[in-house]
Amino acid sequence: MSTINDAKLQEWSQPPSESEQTRCENTERMIRDAIAASTELRNRTIEVFAQGSFRNRTNVRRESDVDVCVLCTDFCFSDYTFAPGITDAQVGLSPSTYTYAQYKHEVGRALAAYFGATVVQRGKKAFDVHATSYRVDADVVACFEYHQYQLDSGMRPYPIRGTAFIPDGGLRVHNWPKQHYDNGVAKNEETGRAFKGAVRVLKNLRNEMEDQGLAVAKPIPSYLLECLAYNTPSNVLGANTWTTTIEELLRHAYSVLESDMASSGLVEVNSLKYLMRGGQPWNREQTRTFVASAWQYAGF
Repeated sequence: MSTINDAKLQEWSQPPSESEQTRCENTERMIRDAIAASTELRNRTIEVFAQGSFRNRTNVRRESDVDVCVLCTDFCFSDYTFAPGITDAQVGLSPSTYTYAQYKHEVGRALAAYFGATVVQRGKKAFDVHATSYRVDADVVACFEYHQYQLDSGMRPYPIRGTAFIPDGGLRVHNWPKQHYDNGVAKNEETGRAFKGAVRVLKNLRNEMEDQGLAVAKPIPSYLLECLAYNTPSNVLGANTWTTTIEELLRHAYSVLESDMASSGLVEVNSLKYLMRGGQPWNREQTRTFVASAWQYAGF
């Protein structure tokens, strides 16, 4: 067991250094330049933006790479799960001969032409652009818009807009980066800017536990920790000291994770997906065990 004092938690709550932040920003800008230089993509409407921990300002030193979304808004994947009976034609969508596979190939060629073919590696989900002294590693994901249609009170369909991609040989994956960002900013303001600091503390705590050989920490992803902090009542995150804040955060999480029923209302930061209702790379029991171990390791 390690006793961690408030000064240590305060240190952990801080964002990475200014130089690390600058290298992340350089990476995002250069990827934007690479896409803009592509003649194949010139006539497409494309947004390039950072997402994940760098965009949300919850990154820690070990997360020095940056996730970048290259989003084509000319085309979309539609989903009518929550608007049964509605069709593409009814919402003004028409078939296209331009496929996601074609788009991903074009994004890959744009990155290789700009950075060099030996610097860019295609993965199943993303392109890895290797770091230099000027920029950090980047995972670049080519995405189409994702429209999840729902029905308003008058039974009229409307889309909630996200992003989606298809891994090589896999099934479509959709995300909600804008909603995640907006909700994280709101939570941070509600808590006197303590929310994002608490996320960084949890990530650093988990990293130290793994470094100390605690196997329970290894499978816990950073995203899950951010969601646990997001589901913590704002008044808890606004405590006077980091020791009290993290102690009460872990206490609250452990209590809510006591049963499937108690944890069923937990949501991701985007507030559009449930955190513990299956289909995730984590489960309630595993998460609760980690929370208990983190409590013990911190000496609470």
